[in-house]
Amino acid sequence: MRNFEEVRSHLSGKYALTTSEPYLVSFDLPLGNRRLQGMYLTELEDEHGHRFLRISSPIAPFEGRDAGRCLRFNWEQRTGYLAISDLDGTPYLHLCENCRYALLDEAELDRMIGEIGPLADQLEQAITAGDAH
Repeated sequence: MRNFEEVRSHLSGKYALTTSEPYLVSFDLPLGNRRLQGMYLTELEDEHGHRFLRISSPIAPFEGRDAGRCLRFNWEQRTGYLAISDLDGTPYLHLCENCRYALLDEAELDRMIGEIGPLADQLEQAITAGDAH
């Protein structure tokens, strides 16, 4: 895949896009447990002009979370990292992954979505279960 339009085209053939803007698409990823996980894909560019695709999925509001635990999680992960981004004006914890277009094909995109979506759902369930106690 060489650009964001190829990503959009691939995803629109597989999912009903809930957002489709110039450099942002989103959709709900169906999971085996009859749950849906929101997925957001955006294009980023670094200071050298290299373009990246960011895949992210919101997990939970960040307020009241232990930033140290988040950083330890990042250290231990091989796929994905935690970050904070606003969602409807609220700081939200997201699970993210970045990939250079030069390394991206349809199979790799599908693999990354297949890893990030379910892991984000597991984290969301663990965090919300902890909030209930």
